[in-house]
Amino acid sequence: MQGGKRILGTATQKQSPVVSVITIVYNGGDLLEGTIQSVLKQDASHLEYIIIDGGSKDQTLDIIKKYSDQIDYWISEPDKGIYDAMNKGLKASTGEYVWFMNAGDHIHGDDVLTAIFAKEKDADVYYGEANFVKENRELIGTRSEISTRKLPEALNWKNMMYGMVVCHQSFIARRSLANAYDTSYRCSADINWVIEVLKKSKKTVHTHRILSDYLVGGFSMKQQKLAWKERFQIYTHHYGLLKNLWATSYIVVRHAMHKLSGKGNY
Repeated sequence: MQGGKRILGTATQKQSPVVSVITIVYNGGDLLEGTIQSVLKQDASHLEYIIIDGGSKDQTLDIIKKYSDQIDYWISEPDKGIYDAMNKGLKASTGEYVWFMNAGDHIHGDDVLTAIFAKEKDADVYYGEANFVKENRELIGTRSEISTRKLPEALNWKNMMYGMVVCHQSFIARRSLANAYDTSYRCSADINWVIEVLKKSKKTVHTHRILSDYLVGGFSMKQQKLAWKERFQIYTHHYGLLKNLWATSYIVVRHAMHKLSGKGNY
């Protein structure tokens, strides 16, 4: 099943550069509406909105249909997992940039796209800070405040060797640099994807603002052991075994000290 302005023939001309905001959801009806509303508050002249639903059995589809005349394209059908769904989103997108904002995550503020393009044009990547929030939307803190991984002033692919230093929901990438997600990874394909994009990026811009409110407790955190294994494979591929062994030892010690400090598991 599919729908949206593209299917209805009511899509309008967008103002360049267009950002394809992609929401992935499966049985997320209790989280989805807030995400949709945060996206639709943005300046629509820069925005293409796409929702990929994995064939939800709850009220998700009803919520999507409620906003169907404001969504550019949506589809609801079974998929092979979160990264297969993300690849469907990439394939459906037509914007110059792509930005993943999954069910439960919100764009932070109503003027994000207008503001970042007014300040800096023609970047390959725009990145920024993320708020970590609970399901009740209670703020835990920004990623840099509560995480062991601080947001670099000048982000590049080598920064990623010591962990996911930028939140995926606060990372806007030029679509021409965005390969499909490697679905052989079940938990950590987003890390591999970000590294690959940064390797190709010639202009990466720090927006110096909060771009997203990220709902903690996602898929990779629920399967932590598999996530660690996959990350080791990814880092070895990109940085080599010896550098990865050193970096992994550092990450493990840093993670343990962070937990002992009582700051949580972020």
